[in-house]
Amino acid sequence: MPGTIASFQGVTKRYGPIVAVDHLNLDIREGEFVTLLGPSGCGKSTTLRMLGGFELPQEGRILLAGKDVTHLPPNRRDVNMVFQDYALFPHMSVRDNVAFGPQLKGRTKDEARARVDELLAFLQLSDFGDRRPDQLSGGQRQRVALARALAPDPKLLLLDEPLGALDAKLRGQVQIELKSIQERTGKTFLLVTHDQEEALTMSDRIIVMNGGRIEQEGTPEDLYHRPRSRFVADFIGETNLLTCDVQRDGAAGPRISWNGTPILVEAPQADAIADRSRVDVTLRPESIRLTAERPDAANALRTRIVRRTFKGARLDVDLEVEGGQAAASHIKASTDPALLQGNVGDAVWASFDPKRVAILQA
Repeated sequence: MPGTIASFQGVTKRYGPIVAVDHLNLDIREGEFVTLLGPSGCGKSTTLRMLGGFELPQEGRILLAGKDVTHLPPNRRDVNMVFQDYALFPHMSVRDNVAFGPQLKGRTKDEARARVDELLAFLQLSDFGDRRPDQLSGGQRQRVALARALAPDPKLLLLDEPLGALDAKLRGQVQIELKSIQERTGKTFLLVTHDQEEALTMSDRIIVMNGGRIEQEGTPEDLYHRPRSRFVADFIGETNLLTCDVQRDGAAGPRISWNGTPILVEAPQADAIADRSRVDVTLRPESIRLTAERPDAANALRTRIVRRTFKGARLDVDLEVEGGQAAASHIKASTDPALLQGNVGDAVWASFDPKRVAILQA
């Protein structure tokens, strides 16, 4: 198993009466691509800046490669940061920007030149070495910023929303490229973002933060399919959040009732919900299959199409469940446009696998 390269131990950061980070305990393993994900004000950027030495905590310790760096300045930590605006020197060429770090660390001109040549070739920037930043595209500037951060060979690379300045199409391309660079270099990357798709695309592990604390951490698949709280389920992707009553235990597992509609659940926590009077569950829209005829499925709901929203590769469908005891018995499905021929007002069956229903703990 890879060793721990960075560790937060009971770290707290306050700005006056506001607690930005609240008793944070977090280990980052060597060679991981870890993402701090959450909305504005959740503490993710403060956490990154404390690791980089740009902010100091009031409580706790920060270790880097086993060394206490809590109160060390940025230049005495073996980390480097890529900022959202790249912070490239506008008057310097690409080559001089990348050489800045190695020269600052005392490398000779020949050593710095060799390191620059290596990185420019690695990041496919060899033809741009003599250009200034304003002569590059957004994606090229992003790669130069990455090359400059990698040049001193830091133990850990910190990325503070580095793709925020790129347009949507280019951002998707650079996400894949950035993950590939991390895998090829074997470096540890710690990324801060509020973009769920960005986190799901690049991360080995995602740390979801809320109110200065860790709400949940895990692989992208874990967080998407097995969220533990309403916050995580709602923040990562689209979902149906349903508050249900425990109805009874069945042979195949507990049955729960949503507005009078029975739902069969098969989940790791299913046995533990028998004694609970109410439970929140989440069901992803793409887990719902729509058919004109009643399917042979454990969970099948008779519904009516309320709205169709065409989104290119997918069709979002708002459904009203028939027979529900509450007026707001609505769910959303997401399907291939070619698979749904029904129009607004038509009746359709919505079915889903009991394993696709995730039980929320908070």
